[in-house]
Amino acid sequence: MDGRKAMRRRGAVTLLCAFLAAAAFPVLADAAQEPATSQHGPAAFATINGKAVAMQEFETAFIAAVRQKFYHGKIPDGQLEVVRQEVADRIIVGTLLRQEAERRGLVPEAARVDEAIAVYEGRYAASPMWQQNRERLLPGLRDQIGQQNVMEQLERSVRAVPNPGDDEVRAFYAAKTELFTEPEKLRLSVILLKVDPSSPKLVWDKAREEAETIRGRIRAGTPFGELARVHSADDSSAKGGDMGYLHRGMLPEVLQEKIDQYQVGVVPEPVTLLEGVALIRVEDKVPAKPRTFDEVAGRARDLLRREREDKAWNDFIASLRAKADIRMAAGTVRDGTSR
Repeated sequence: MDGRKAMRRRGAVTLLCAFLAAAAFPVLADAAQEPATSQHGPAAFATINGKAVAMQEFETAFIAAVRQKFYHGKIPDGQLEVVRQEVADRIIVGTLLRQEAERRGLVPEAARVDEAIAVYEGRYAASPMWQQNRERLLPGLRDQIGQQNVMEQLERSVRAVPNPGDDEVRAFYAAKTELFTEPEKLRLSVILLKVDPSSPKLVWDKAREEAETIRGRIRAGTPFGELARVHSADDSSAKGGDMGYLHRGMLPEVLQEKIDQYQVGVVPEPVTLLEGVALIRVEDKVPAKPRTFDEVAGRARDLLRREREDKAWNDFIASLRAKADIRMAAGTVRDGTSR
């Protein structure tokens, strides 16, 4: 399954969960459908190309975003306005996309909607809540799936860029060689003397002293692998401490910076890690290796096409915003295209 299909499936599950929650709490669900009102009528969050967006829609989306983004729903200092702006931008863009789909006359693809409904029916056939509320929820669920399908149609049409030519792919490869370079590899051996992170300083000092003693034995001629099998608490101990080849980026940055200074075959002074104290020896270094165009031509073409698809989509959204009449309610959030 490709990424877009996976995203659609995750979205479908989330959508059904929302419907089932609405069924479990019908009074709250009905209330959520009613826009916030004031003495002058429904309170508007914004007016986008003449269409009013209810403040209730913004507040509901904001609460959902906070619950998803922050554990226990507690917003860190300085993040409130950031989240409000993110939610506002999503609502604005979503509204503009729906308006554009309507302008283009896009309608749900019946066969795809039926297929999605069938997936729900099969997956939740044994759910008592679904069975009890199926008839009431099905029309709304079908409508939501239909709206999602229309958005997918719009995005597909915008992302339908021409396939790049061979010369363009070669130029992309030449300009982005870092994307097609096999990173440096290091073969490491380790002896880890495990220490509980909460241990007192005395325990850590003792582990460092033991590591220095082992290091001295290695320098005196005792095989590294032999000592690793006896002393190391790492999983690699059974292989004499051999961790195999690791690509750059697989190690923590601080540790990588230390190892970059190591010479092959030399055991430097012990390193203090979160798990304990370690002796690390670099057994081999394989430098980064650019892959030839013939080796990566297919991947280069896919990456270039994806880059152009993303640019087409982002430019499309920017153009919708640039020509839109977006009027935010006083005291909500800013919008650079408001006028």
